[in-house]
Amino acid sequence: MTRVLMVLAAAVSIVCCGGPGDRTPEEFRNEVRATERAFARAVADSGLQAAFTAFAADSAVLSRGGTLVKGKDAIYRFYSSDRYRSVSLQWEPEFIHVAASGDLAYTYGPYTWRGRDEEGNPVESRGVFHTVWRRQPDGSWKYVWD
Repeated sequence: MTRVLMVLAAAVSIVCCGGPGDRTPEEFRNEVRATERAFARAVADSGLQAAFTAFAADSAVLSRGGTLVKGKDAIYRFYSSDRYRSVSLQWEPEFIHVAASGDLAYTYGPYTWRGRDEEGNPVESRGVFHTVWRRQPDGSWKYVWD
């Protein structure tokens, strides 16, 4: 978890250099891109549970397998299963849109998920992710929907 917090702190330091009104649309997109990349690094370094919890807003919602996982505590519990301990997840935002106000954004792009099924056989899933981000009072970005 310490490594996740270090990555998150680095992402916050990147985006906290002035108020939202001081930035251009491209600067907003770069902030969100940097946050997405820090999030992906945190997953690779610390695992799904730590990263998905650290980058979640308190009221974040995950849509997983037709079920909604609501809130940071529920997200932590959701990823506590042994099933998620050996998962590899990579993604890269292909598209980033940030509201003119600089407080809400959404991203999408390709992802690759690698893990094991119930019998221990390797499985791979590819698809398109969609994440909604909200700027927090400290200037950082946290996801509110994934």
